[in-house]
Amino acid sequence: MRIGDAAAAAGTTPRALRFYEQRGLLPPPDRTPTGQRRYGPDDVARVRVVRELLALGLTIEDVRACVDRLPLLDVDAIRSRRVPEGVCVRASPVVSRRLAALDAEIARLTRRRDELAARTAPPPHPEPPATPTR
Repeated sequence: MRIGDAAAAAGTTPRALRFYEQRGLLPPPDRTPTGQRRYGPDDVARVRVVRELLALGLTIEDVRACVDRLPLLDVDAIRSRRVPEGVCVRASPVVSRRLAALDAEIARLTRRRDELAARTAPPPHPEPPATPTR
């Protein structure tokens, strides 16, 4: 199938397919005699895996670090967490580093949110002076 059809089947754009190819996430596709890219079902499945990994918070560089294992994954296995043993999504240094980075970012954003809330909170109502009781 041509690039537009493959992109539509994978839920992305032709531009994204060219970008993934340029970044090494997709192997260069076969070409027609006129030079047009030609994709097959395996290419579409691979693009779906790449998109799902990116949606889970991995970066392009993270995915490129485990690009040789992408054919072992499928989107349904990622979503259901039934990922084959030894694949980059499970117990991988790439994933561990990304989780640590996400945890650090969450902590930073939580601190920023708490600071903003503290600075914008209305001042506490002053207590009325106590009246002496006799």
